Amino acid sequence: MIPDRVLQHLRNVVETPDLSGTRYDLVGLIGRGGMGAVYRVRDRMLGREAALKIVDEAGPMMEEAKTLAMLEHPGIVPLYDAGALEDGRGYLVMRLVEGVRLDEYVSGPHGLSARLDVALKICDAVSFAHSKGAVHRDLKPANILVGKFGQVAVLDWGVALWRANGDGSGVVAGTRKYMAPEQAAGLAVDSRSDIYALGVLLGDLLPHDVPSRLAAIAGKARTPDPNGRYESVEELALDLRRYEDQLPVSAYRENPLERVVRFAGRNQVLLLLLGSYVLVRVLLYFWRPV
Repeated sequence: MIPDRVLQHLRNVVETPDLSGTRYDLVGLIGRGGMGAVYRVRDRMLGREAALKIVDEAGPMMEEAKTLAMLEHPGIVPLYDAGALEDGRGYLVMRLVEGVRLDEYVSGPHGLSARLDVALKICDAVSFAHSKGAVHRDLKPANILVGKFGQVAVLDWGVALWRANGDGSGVVAGTRKYMAPEQAAGLAVDSRSDIYALGVLLGDLLPHDVPSRLAAIAGKARTPDPNGRYESVEELALDLRRYEDQLPVSAYRENPLERVVRFAGRNQVLLLLLGSYVLVRVLLYFWRPV
């Protein structure tokens, strides 16, 4: 029996792309996925490193290339080049993003504020795509990279759906855990399907002892009924920002005590000044000369 490591080596040798007909030199493998493999390459013409994605089928490659060409945003990796290898496989060349996958980021010692900042940056990129008419359909930790300075990149737009091309009925695309129920059933999808995935991702990002208001935000985003979710990513992001600013959020109905606690947390300086003023007045009253 051939050892697994030998089989893997043989597989890598067979699948390693021949870039002799391009302007790129192979540096190493970055990773593999269901749609192909991604390699680190060096662009001889421009003298910079980039990420080169090999796609077995030309159709999906061109769809992803067109999508990336339309989505110019800091949170979406830009397309540099596209073409075909001599063996018939297609390739996309994109900016090389240095960072860790979202699931690796989640396992790190990051505070709630940093995690919410990452969530908001993901929302910003997805919201921009929605404004251009694109629905990602495969938002998951493996498709999101977080850099060491908190920068975020949403990757892999290979199964993105453009509203102009239909509603995706009859096609099941995505990753089961992050698929909205209507998406998993092959029904029509829209931006709310991505909102469902964002709700699941938000649940991944948040700590186990998540505050009730934040849990409610994630819960509303991933409601099984599309009509019960946020109507747009902007509304989801607004609730997250309102939470950060210690304001009421639309997803959660506070009781009177919670409102008082939130008010106190938001107005600590004011309450401290008022308390100091009252204390001084009381002391002056009792210590004044008779």
